[in-house]
Amino acid sequence: MNASVVEKLDFPSLREKVSAEEWDTRVQLAAAYRLTHRYGWATTLIYNHISARVPGSEEHFLLNPFGLRYDEVTASNLVKIDLDGNILDDTPYGINEAGYCIHSAIHAAMPDRHCVFHTHTEAGMAVSSLERGLMFTNQDALMFYGNTAYHDFEGIALDLDERERLVADLGDKMVMILKNHGLLVTGRTIGEAFTLMFFLEKVCGAQLAMMAAGGEVIEPSDEVKRRTAAQYKLSSNVCGGREWPALLRELDTVDTSYRT
Repeated sequence: MNASVVEKLDFPSLREKVSAEEWDTRVQLAAAYRLTHRYGWATTLIYNHISARVPGSEEHFLLNPFGLRYDEVTASNLVKIDLDGNILDDTPYGINEAGYCIHSAIHAAMPDRHCVFHTHTEAGMAVSSLERGLMFTNQDALMFYGNTAYHDFEGIALDLDERERLVADLGDKMVMILKNHGLLVTGRTIGEAFTLMFFLEKVCGAQLAMMAAGGEVIEPSDEVKRRTAAQYKLSSNVCGGREWPALLRELDTVDTSYRT
């Protein structure tokens, strides 16, 4: 589980060494990393993390190789680990220990959450440091109304005891704002997690722009907030089904090396 410092290597393809289902998950997760870089959310160099459960397993998940940029992640160089943090691949790469702590907590406790997405964008860090947190003042923000949890900052997530509190605070919500820290999104698919993070990042940026404008805020009534959130129904409808294929097409027009 120690994070080793290595240079980028030409990593051999794992396509013939894993199941078709695992390979597809690896390709999609690598795409999520590349798109995160493309959208400008990989704002902390080699840090932060997106994970995905290995299909058919409740014990194994995939995480980025620590030391590579997001635009260097491929399907084959993703690192497979178990819930105890043991690296299962023959790989020169280590993993980020804080990433292991956060992601193993959710994968262990919530078998239906197949993807966990964590960022430290400027907008996310700013909103996470506001007493009020996320404000529900526009249509896109109302996607998260009643579906956003909060977790108090305890320092860098290296204490494995924090995992229990992370899971307890997340509860049945899809999204959690890590106070004084950043954003965390869970998804039943990789596409769902990416789509939720796209909109969460967007509404955090919009909130900061609104606050900077300094005008009087128009806020919908609680009744309208509840009705709009019900129209989204994130708890029952898996989002990303249409958006994710479109995003993959966008990525493939630029670079298909993530598929190797």
